[in-house]
Amino acid sequence: GAVLALEASRLARNNRDWYQLLELCGLTDTVIVDADGCYDPRLLNDRLLLGLKGTISEAELGWLRQRAYEGLLAKARRGELRLSLPVGYMHTADGRIEKHPDQRVQAAIRLVFERFATLGSARQVLLWFRQERLPLPALVADTPWGERVTWRLPIYNTILSVLHNPVYAGAYAFGRTATRTHIRDGAAHKTRGHRRPREAWLVLLPDHHAGYIAWET
Repeated sequence: GAVLALEASRLARNNRDWYQLLELCGLTDTVIVDADGCYDPRLLNDRLLLGLKGTISEAELGWLRQRAYEGLLAKARRGELRLSLPVGYMHTADGRIEKHPDQRVQAAIRLVFERFATLGSARQVLLWFRQERLPLPALVADTPWGERVTWRLPIYNTILSVLHNPVYAGAYAFGRTATRTHIRDGAAHKTRGHRRPREAWLVLLPDHHAGYIAWET
């Protein structure tokens, strides 16, 4: 039989998969055909050429990913990379970050910081809001044109997300979390959202936009 491809090296995204394909083709007497020719993985010269094709292809993919990531990081360092914003902020048409035009939303966010300055702990702020039956704004992505603001009584994570987010202090931050890879059942599994210490953030630009509190505060 034969495996037909426009370019043989595009049949796999890494050398491990590529050489597994070569092994299977060699065992089943199957040739690999692309626009450049026909290769028999059982022949040493053909196998060597296929191996070089796979190595070069993997390197090209690595270069493409690296250039794309460097471009993304350069845009973030200028504060121009468009990130998801917490409730209380929105992007303008020209890409700037501004406070939500709804004055009720702004007042609710300011109230969280005011209560924290008075009460001194996130838990006490939560209890105060629950006791007073005061809802806080939240974003819900259930509309075709984007997110909308809804109101609900806060939970503990609601208060923490406001107090911990540097966006509310007028700062642009990128790379606050990291991805970790671990082996489970012989396969690689990635977990995201692991917090980095502030000194390890990839980008931090204070005074980037109007904040609800001062950066020093």
